[in-house]
Amino acid sequence: MSELHTPQAGDDRAEDTDVVSLLMRQHGDIRNLFDLVEATTGDERREAFRRLVRLLAVHETAEEEVVHPFARRGFPGGEQVVEDRLAEERAAKETLSALEDLDPEDPAFLPRLLELRKDVQEHARAEERYEFTHIRRSTDVTNLASMAKAVKAAEALAPTHPHPGAESGAANVALGPVAALMDRTKDAVRKAMGKDA
Repeated sequence: MSELHTPQAGDDRAEDTDVVSLLMRQHGDIRNLFDLVEATTGDERREAFRRLVRLLAVHETAEEEVVHPFARRGFPGGEQVVEDRLAEERAAKETLSALEDLDPEDPAFLPRLLELRKDVQEHARAEERYEFTHIRRSTDVTNLASMAKAVKAAEALAPTHPHPGAESGAANVALGPVAALMDRTKDAVRKAMGKDA
């Protein structure tokens, strides 16, 4: 295993009492994991890619279940901001789904990974600029902390491996094992928020 260690959000015991700070730190973790996947080979690359897929699933699902619903009603123009982010997420999920079918040592893997990285980084920048800024301005520390708690609980409950066969009928989820991971993460987020799965 590589000497590089990329913590999942929350591993450093930070309080994460602000959902925006937590999600922005996850953006950094995602960038680090992309670096690790690119820099490694063989089993190290497979493990780094598995960790990347899990964090992407947790991050995007938490946004869909926690952040986007607040943004839709929390500030003027929020509905359009969310729709734009969902379109970006769909593009990234399609690329991720294509990567699922490739072995990390396949010559086609790295170019697809770089395409995914570009999509994910553009999406992260748009979130930070158009969604996160408005969320922080539109609510109080109690609500920011409540949303952060739901995201952290979901991450703790999310499966560590994709489990084929657990897919639901969710319309905005790519097919395959990543879909199963996202569905199980969605259930974990809803449980953390006290909603029925």
